[in-house]
Amino acid sequence: MNEIEKYNTTIFEKIKHIDENGLEYWEARELMKVLEYNKWENFHKVIKKAMVACEMSGNDTRYWFPEIRKSIISGKGRKSQIIDYKLSRYACYLIVQNGNPNKEVIALAQTYFAIQTRKQELTEEYFKSLDEDGRRLVVRGQTVDKNKLLYKAAKDSGVKNYGKFTNYGYKGLYGGETAKDIAKRKGLNDNEEILDYMGSEELADNLFRIVQTEAKLKNDKVNNEDDANDTHYEVGSAVRDTIKKLGGTMPEDLPTPEKSIEELHLDKLKELQNN
Repeated sequence: MNEIEKYNTTIFEKIKHIDENGLEYWEARELMKVLEYNKWENFHKVIKKAMVACEMSGNDTRYWFPEIRKSIISGKGRKSQIIDYKLSRYACYLIVQNGNPNKEVIALAQTYFAIQTRKQELTEEYFKSLDEDGRRLVVRGQTVDKNKLLYKAAKDSGVKNYGKFTNYGYKGLYGGETAKDIAKRKGLNDNEEILDYMGSEELADNLFRIVQTEAKLKNDKVNNEDDANDTHYEVGSAVRDTIKKLGGTMPEDLPTPEKSIEELHLDKLKELQNN
């Protein structure tokens, strides 16, 4: 039995419940312990992020994340009510997708809950149905996931100075601009992430750069930092040339949104709280 199968049978399956209709579900507070979160407050934040992702996929959180109340007895014998959630497999999938990626158990959970999950597939038709803010949230989430893979591939290729490596990619895509140059042009502070202030089209340009660089580093078996940097620049330049050939707008000429990705998330959370 491999490691994933072991977790299927001994951890996630062990805490799975079946309701009166024969449907499977997991209780949030039980899942929290398995995913190695010590405080409910921290895990609740992850749940809220997952609920935002659920809403952005056009799904009703009241169906996938129904809130339940549990009675507990404190050490002094007092009875009180606590919040919990009855989570569908889809809800669990979204939670682990938003969990701490440094936890090994999160990676295992992502594989487990992805199996037979009724997740919303990001078809072209669905993506077109979203407004610009929705598209930004979707593509920004994809850049986060793919950047993790890119930096792992960069590390395997011998990269140690990740800031320099990143700038090579930006310089190729943005006609010589570094991350600092882009931030300055957008009017951002040093602590503001430039990817959070990009529209969906600009994010998509960068997503293509990220995905193709990771693939090329692996396919070419790059094994030193200089070649890895050159590869990132080469891919960035190739993406830029493609945009130009297609008659598209250069990324540096695309508008900067007024709200950051974080602000969009906060807006969505307020909507959920008010519903």
